[in-house]
Amino acid sequence: MLRLTPSVFLLAALWCSTSLSHAGPVLHCEMTYAGATQTLHVTPVDDPYPVPSVDVGGRFRFKAVMVGRGAQPDYIKTYAYLETRKQPVLVQQASYYPPFTPSRQGQRLTGKQFVYAGTAERELQFECVLHGVQP
Repeated sequence: MLRLTPSVFLLAALWCSTSLSHAGPVLHCEMTYAGATQTLHVTPVDDPYPVPSVDVGGRFRFKAVMVGRGAQPDYIKTYAYLETRKQPVLVQQASYYPPFTPSRQGQRLTGKQFVYAGTAERELQFECVLHGVQP
């Protein structure tokens, strides 16, 4: 039977903190439409093309890609699309390049974005924060 001593707890805590500090970058994007908010968690990929966009309230689609491996991604791109009867229409695209600056709370990558589209000028809000980058 395993005896749980303070040293076992200390080793477990040290292992967890070491594992988390080497987890790599993660991009957290919050999208809000019509008062409903959803969160997208993005990890690095080598190829951005197969990354799917996500539905936001049936009116918009949103896609974020982080390309490159290692502590600093090669680039990050965000895409906002208006959902139409025929196909999604790109209404905003933004590109972000290193150096990405690490902080305890994560780098506020995009700031609060407001995208207006469609005949009724629907509003999509989103903001992305980058966590886990290394200098």
